[in-house]
Amino acid sequence: MTQVTGLRVAITGGAQGIGRALGQALTASGARVALGDIQDAAVMQTATDLGAVGRHLDVTDPESFESFLDEAATELGGLDALINNAGIMPIGPLLAESPDVIRRAVEVNLLGMITGTRLAGRRFADRGRGHVLNIASVMGAISSPNAATYCATKSAVIGFSAALRQEWRTSGVVISAICPGFVRTELIAGMTPPRLLERFMVVDPDDVARAAITELRRGSSRTVFVPRPVGWIARGTGVLPTALVDGVFRLAGGEKVTAGIDHTQRAAYRARIEGRDE
Repeated sequence: MTQVTGLRVAITGGAQGIGRALGQALTASGARVALGDIQDAAVMQTATDLGAVGRHLDVTDPESFESFLDEAATELGGLDALINNAGIMPIGPLLAESPDVIRRAVEVNLLGMITGTRLAGRRFADRGRGHVLNIASVMGAISSPNAATYCATKSAVIGFSAALRQEWRTSGVVISAICPGFVRTELIAGMTPPRLLERFMVVDPDDVARAAITELRRGSSRTVFVPRPVGWIARGTGVLPTALVDGVFRLAGGEKVTAGIDHTQRAAYRARIEGRDE
């Protein structure tokens, strides 16, 4: 088991939501943390609140990512782990989705994660140890209508992490994929899950943070779901007939989560990810 106290951890998307919860839980556990985010003022404030390092980071720009890791390592005295948390969640019918938003989701959720994993992984491989944690989603394993692009990016995160689990098996570098259910952050603004799904699939950012700390302590490459029963469901659906899986999904009200959106509640988040709030 790895001790979290003293670990030096960089977190992307660290200004708010899951990123802030990760930073808070890790600093409370004795880790030293660097938070990166494209929202400069917000990440600096969060870093001040948590006693962490805050830096500008655009995960879609490899030079920005390299600079962030360099600065994190300098400020923290080295780097032991990277948590690729930055992500956006466009919701709506694919045929109505802007090509710019589709491209942005792929660049942030997938290419940004690959860039960070490659850059941090190279550093970790050179010294024979390190841990990359990729925040995926249950929607990468259990797909939902009106979220095709998001589901595609998160499914890719899971597959990418699983491939590196094999590739890095003897390198000393560990890779984890954490797949939360619907997390109570601005990403699910305007969504109202049915009571059954609310009970079993909706979690708080602190739940994700606790899972990340468990993975850092465990120090082994694997894919985990938060909460754990969601993983049983996700893996179980893989062996069932498609028509049965889709029927049960609809019966449980799954499609209502991303179809019955309150667009007024989601307007501010949508404007931000589309770049209309600047």
